[in-house]
Amino acid sequence: MERKLYGRYIVTDPDIYHGRLTFRGTSVFVADVLADVARGLDLWATGQDWPQVSKPAIAGAVRLACQAFVQYADEYVVEYGWEKMPA
Repeated sequence: MERKLYGRYIVTDPDIYHGRLTFRGTSVFVADVLADVARGLDLWATGQDWPQVSKPAIAGAVRLACQAFVQYADEYVVEYGWEKMPA
């Protein structure tokens, strides 16, 4: 595995945290910040919780996560008929 840059702000490096996705120049895991956003924390409030990560970097992570979901959405289908889908 080699060092990789995803977008402008996210990196993996096999020598740093076993290659987990982190924000460039920080030790903050992308998954931790995205989990805060997924829990409903305001995107900008999340930035206050992770001051070493810029707001554009957080927005970039959300954008990449969105693109990945759209590309792989079929892998997350829950088998419901539309008439039976819970509200």
